[in-house]
Amino acid sequence: MTIFLLILHGLLAVALLGAITHQAIAAWFPAGQSADSFVDRARRVSAPAYTGAIVVLYLLTMALGAFIYAEYRVSIRIVLEQLEARAVNGSFELKEHFAAIGLGMLPAYWFYWRRPLNPGHARIRAALTLVLAFIVWWAFLVGHVVNNIRGFEA
Repeated sequence: MTIFLLILHGLLAVALLGAITHQAIAAWFPAGQSADSFVDRARRVSAPAYTGAIVVLYLLTMALGAFIYAEYRVSIRIVLEQLEARAVNGSFELKEHFAAIGLGMLPAYWFYWRRPLNPGHARIRAALTLVLAFIVWWAFLVGHVVNNIRGFEA
């Protein structure tokens, strides 16, 4: 059951990663007139359209991760400590803290991205999105590294 939940957690994380990355690109590098290249098309997305999905995906991904966390503490973290993988453990601890900070940022993030958008808050929206994107990317990469070092067993 834990492996199924971990896979579901990973799928939600991938969806969240894609949504927040698209929104961050659109917020920081608004599209110009042309839409010829892949990058131009990625910049042309409607950034506000991703807000609701990002909030829901963040909450679901974090809730599922919190549910799986007990099994991680019992079966994986102990092995990493025995292997003296301090950097890996520290990275995962940072992941937990960053995810909690992101959770605390979600109300402000939602507030500044709700419609109608205030043009004066464009930099705030871009900054909040960039920080949230960093948190999501960090959590995603660290989670995969830890799982590759010592994943759950069937």
